[in-house]
Amino acid sequence: MFSAVLLLLIIVAVIAFAYHCCVHYSRVGRLMNQIPGPKILPVFGNLLLLQQTREQLWCLFRTLSDQYYTTFRFWNLHYRLVTIHHPDDIEVILNNTKHLEKGPLYDILRPWLNDGLLTSTGAKWHSRRKMLTPTFHFSILQEFTNILIEEGKHIVQKLKDVGGMVEVDIESFISEHTLNIICETAMGTSLHNLGTAQEKYRQEVRQMGRFFIYRVMRPWLNDTLFTLTPEGRKHKKTLQNLHGFTEKIIAERKMYHKRTDNKYLHNITNNDPMETDNAEILGIRKKRFAILDLLISMSQENNLSDLDIREEVDTFMFEGHDTTSMAICFTLLLLAEHKDIQDRVREEVKTVMQQCEGTLTMTSLQNLSYLERCLKESLRLYPSVFFITRVTAENVQLRDSYVIPRGTMTNLNIFHVHRDPNFWPNPDVFDPDRFLPEKIQKRHPYSYLPFSAGPRNCIGQRFAMLELKAIIAYLVHNFYLEPIDYLKDIRINIDFILRPNNMKIKFVPIQAA
Repeated sequence: MFSAVLLLLIIVAVIAFAYHCCVHYSRVGRLMNQIPGPKILPVFGNLLLLQQTREQLWCLFRTLSDQYYTTFRFWNLHYRLVTIHHPDDIEVILNNTKHLEKGPLYDILRPWLNDGLLTSTGAKWHSRRKMLTPTFHFSILQEFTNILIEEGKHIVQKLKDVGGMVEVDIESFISEHTLNIICETAMGTSLHNLGTAQEKYRQEVRQMGRFFIYRVMRPWLNDTLFTLTPEGRKHKKTLQNLHGFTEKIIAERKMYHKRTDNKYLHNITNNDPMETDNAEILGIRKKRFAILDLLISMSQENNLSDLDIREEVDTFMFEGHDTTSMAICFTLLLLAEHKDIQDRVREEVKTVMQQCEGTLTMTSLQNLSYLERCLKESLRLYPSVFFITRVTAENVQLRDSYVIPRGTMTNLNIFHVHRDPNFWPNPDVFDPDRFLPEKIQKRHPYSYLPFSAGPRNCIGQRFAMLELKAIIAYLVHNFYLEPIDYLKDIRINIDFILRPNNMKIKFVPIQAA
């Protein structure tokens, strides 16, 4: 018995040794190990470093980024990861049309998003990107601006209805409204009209994020094993509900266009002026324009199935919800802590409001130049998407002579490039004037990447900036912001986006003169 156990241990040791040698002493392994990084354990690599809480993983990410400036490697068993944060190296990756594949991390999103714009690659991504680019054309953004303005007013009224000074956990509060915005713009459906279904849908969307992190933290679970866990069963049910909701909206929207003889779809295709929301055809009230309408219109000439439409709608829902919510939250916290900057924003908003008689428009939002600088500075300090991954399609030579082997997952560390003192003097200081035109011209174009860059940059970045302006302008115009939780004390967790634990501030009503 003892000899059999000993023989088994020897066999396991030999296999482990062979595995380690194949991974770390091959040509690819030797290239990887020339790059600095944490100590490698046999077989496991650096895997054991990941056995920590999400908050501890955030601290590890920051520590390694500071310790190994500007590049470090990480082994997860035989999976290779290189993290870079010098703008020259980031430019080499993002500006090359060969390095477009997002990597296995994004595969976790596929059960919800399938092969939408975020997760697709190759010819499918190219065709979808070309097809969806008109989605955020100037005239369409004007239509969407009305939704942003209405939601800005709605969020203010909700606070006023409470009465007096209000203490709010802004993460959940703001995300409710950004989710409604993306629901209206993507699907043409207002969550405000869904009653109790609104909260259920909002919780299910947010629940998906937690499931994704669950999978990231347990990479050893394959799809079959995952579905057998309690989390996996709940995940499957939530996916069914979310897909069912989107499919129901698509079916209703297609039926609406069939009943109106596709009149509105023809207007979209021909770039005709869009009729007012009160117009009626055949006794049917006109629905508000949504991205879904554009997809339905395109489906008639691009052979898009209902599944193709659903995956793009779901992608917009995923990308346009939490990202803008977090950007608004961090900006509100920064303004609450910097009263002088908050007052200057309020004065600018007041002036613009007077010029447009109290109701903002797309043009007036664009005229809020100081608020825009504040938003850009907030996104520098706290980028919603703090990293991007790419799989290298060929060997990549870095500026410091290291080589990233072909097929390596490469993490572009946006958070740290935004705080690199070589490009941002006093990087931890909130200074909106960093974004004055004359200062922007002097900086490296890849030192600021809140919406990524290159061919796979964020398709909705102009829409996002308008949304941030609309929500914050109305809040600052109606309330003084006072801090409860300070940014220096806020703890951040590893997530797909930058997500803190607590974000509370006070909204103090401004008394009309």
